[in-house]
Amino acid sequence: MAGLFITGTDTGCGKTEVTLGLMHKLQQQGEQVVGMKPIASGAADTDQGLRNGDALRIQAQSSLELPYQQVNPFVFQPAIAPHLAALQSGESIDISEIVDGYQILAEGAENVLVEGVGGWHVPLGEEDTLADLARALELPVVMVVGMRLGCLNHALMTAECMLNAGVSFAGWVANQVEPEMAAREENLATLRTWLPAPCLGVIPYLEAANPEVVADYLSDTLCDLTGSSVDH
Repeated sequence: MAGLFITGTDTGCGKTEVTLGLMHKLQQQGEQVVGMKPIASGAADTDQGLRNGDALRIQAQSSLELPYQQVNPFVFQPAIAPHLAALQSGESIDISEIVDGYQILAEGAENVLVEGVGGWHVPLGEEDTLADLARALELPVVMVVGMRLGCLNHALMTAECMLNAGVSFAGWVANQVEPEMAAREENLATLRTWLPAPCLGVIPYLEAANPEVVADYLSDTLCDLTGSSVDH
């Protein structure tokens, strides 16, 4: 099985845009890629049921046609922390069910990219956090750093927690989330010095991001990270 788990320094750091860009980059390199956003808070009630906009984009970007339920098995209407959204909905988030769903996708695709929710330690229930899901999936982890004031502390703390959790820290992507950022290059240099994993891309502030544009700013070595055995 091959793939990546994408986490972020916090909510709104650009995890979905980077996930879509990573998918497109691998597809440009001849890879078959599907995406999974197992947990999503903030969904519209449609004729087909609850639908989250980011999950729909990941579904559309996938190389294979997938049912929405396979892409986003746990979806909640309120845009709040997932454990609270699940509580309000009278449901619980089952990590083992997500792992089973991932394994089904992995049997049919060369690469599965899984986007997390919120930050690294966001609660998923009374005992589990996103970190427990990442450990259960056993995928290399890519961290998205939302480039803004405070990103150094958020990135370094997230990286330390990831390493303490025993996951494989494959690399990080810097994503500028605000039009202007003071000392941007100095912040990037600090992250390159302190983070114990390679920088996989630096994405500038984009008024209209799309997977193709984001992919242009990402590393060409992604196949090495995913564990793909496809000969290019």
